[in-house]
Amino acid sequence: MPHTTVPTRPRRRILADLTPLRTSVHYRRLWVGGTISWLGQAMTALAISLQVYEITRSNFAVGLVGLFALVPLVAFGLYGGAIADTLDRRKLGLYSSLGSAGLSVALAAAALLDYHRVWFLYAVVALQAVCGALAGPARSAMIPRLLPADQLPAANALNSVTMTSGTMIGPMLGGLIVGWWGYQAAYLIDAVTFTAALYAMWRLPSMKPDRAEGARGRASVLDGLRFLGTRPNIRMTFFSDMAAMVLAHPRALFPAVAGLWYGGDAKTVGLLVAAPAVGALLGGLFSGWQGSVRRHGLAILLSVAGWGLAVAVFGLTRNLWLGLFFLALAGCADTISMVFRSTMMQAATPDEMRGRLQGVFIVVVAGGPRLGDFLAGSVADLTSPAVAVTGGGLACVLVLGLLALRWRGFARYDARTPQA
Repeated sequence: MPHTTVPTRPRRRILADLTPLRTSVHYRRLWVGGTISWLGQAMTALAISLQVYEITRSNFAVGLVGLFALVPLVAFGLYGGAIADTLDRRKLGLYSSLGSAGLSVALAAAALLDYHRVWFLYAVVALQAVCGALAGPARSAMIPRLLPADQLPAANALNSVTMTSGTMIGPMLGGLIVGWWGYQAAYLIDAVTFTAALYAMWRLPSMKPDRAEGARGRASVLDGLRFLGTRPNIRMTFFSDMAAMVLAHPRALFPAVAGLWYGGDAKTVGLLVAAPAVGALLGGLFSGWQGSVRRHGLAILLSVAGWGLAVAVFGLTRNLWLGLFFLALAGCADTISMVFRSTMMQAATPDEMRGRLQGVFIVVVAGGPRLGDFLAGSVADLTSPAVAVTGGGLACVLVLGLLALRWRGFARYDARTPQA
């Protein structure tokens, strides 16, 4: 779809670059609608966990909520991307958002009718994950059609602000609303917030994928994976993220280290969980400089290495505030990596493949941290939390260095001539 590039004189920026919001009314609607609806989804996620615990009084039952969300997200992530490369992405985003809104209405109706069944909540969570797996690739593949390539880093930084702020603020609001007015209020508010996303999708023009002449009518998941196998730069964006999330992801150890290292309690665990999110939010808010960076591959390598080193130093600290600082630094580095990884994938991938690669991205983002939780917990049980955290951070840097040596062209990637 044609778009107009507004020439601007390069200048130094500190705060997030708002140019995409000014130059594209369609992107502005998508961003505002996505921000509002993500806040509602985060509220609902907490409300469901609270309701499951109220029904069962079981921490294991609450933990299953995450499993019921993860499995469909991973299973349908790849297929959601293939569908996004086959159908009109506007319609796919619209219908999947409508499905998510309907599920929130169903939750509210069940709460109003005093229908409290854990199996029903699990089923809704699974269906919500399916809708998310369909909507995510479609929405991401739209952005390069709405903005010129030089505005993609700014757009991805703004998207990171949406995700992080919603993750931080949504659960807090959800807890307050459930406490004041009950579960049905949180679910109803979530359903209403989806109107913003639905309106944004409805106002979009048709977003059919650009298909090469002679291409098959139905996009194949295997074709997408084969395409990824021939594109070393795009593969490296996934490998680098897996190195960080699998090898250096200490979240599962926060309950243990809060007591062992800092003599704290549940409040300390909350601070440890919040610190990377605060750093990630700051990384998005102070992202204006990223638009002037051209060596995206090098920026990814440096930011992922920064994540690993920050996690490793966190494992050596025994002062709480110093530990929180390094966790926040890791979160900031993760946001910088995400911005350039997303930009590279969008700019260096042909439109007909963007949905499928975004599906792979969803699988990596959803599955990597879970594997990291398992690895960190296993290593900590066999050795100690300090070995698991610091060793994991150093292993991340080591593996990243080996990957960079194996695919040297990644560090030379130039955004002005994107090559997958």
